[in-house]
Amino acid sequence: MLSNKLKRIFSNVSVATICTALFKNGLKNQFIQSVSPLNSKLPNMVGLAYTVRYIPAREDLNNIEVFRDPKHPQRLAIEECPKDYVLIFDSRKDPRAASAGAILVTRLMVRGCAGIVTDGGFRDSGEIKNLNIPAYHNRPSSPTNLTLHQAIDINVPIGCGDVAVWPNDLIVGDNEGVVVIPNEIIETISDEVNSMTIYEDYVIDKVQKGATIRGLYPLTEESKKKEFENWLRTKNTD
Repeated sequence: MLSNKLKRIFSNVSVATICTALFKNGLKNQFIQSVSPLNSKLPNMVGLAYTVRYIPAREDLNNIEVFRDPKHPQRLAIEECPKDYVLIFDSRKDPRAASAGAILVTRLMVRGCAGIVTDGGFRDSGEIKNLNIPAYHNRPSSPTNLTLHQAIDINVPIGCGDVAVWPNDLIVGDNEGVVVIPNEIIETISDEVNSMTIYEDYVIDKVQKGATIRGLYPLTEESKKKEFENWLRTKNTD
């Protein structure tokens, strides 16, 4: 489970800042490509990953009757994705058929899940947009997933939008998109983004007051380093 401290940090940091922190730690391909939020007014999505893997549908194995099976991987994932987790689909970057629709996303919301992400599409996107759960997809798509996608497994490593996602990786989304943080370095990245956010807020304030970015962003000038350190000491004693 994710601690309240980590939830608080990642709920108040941008995906852009996280991407830079990951890059500093040698990871440059953690931003899920070509997905965007249906409702940009919701707070950050923060939760550990619970995954669904689709493969290309084979017609003789993927007719409408498969949904009668309570152990169908897509339906099972909706009922088993833990509270505060993000359900994330590998839909092979193919939005021609929907990964899920409003009924399933509503069920996730009611169960207390943190969000849902697909590199494919959602049907009923107009309804999902009005739900109180972050949802990210490539674009709207009305056909059922059965027409192109065959749900084959849950909670296994997947690829989503050209990013490898393992179960329990941290998924964070904001108005720009979604980033994946490997589970083993969540704490490391939290410390990095916390420090970066404090400094970037400081820089914004200075620039708004007319300061040049030279020597300030990045912080390379000794006098500006001392000025920031003094400001930081004052802030920490407030």
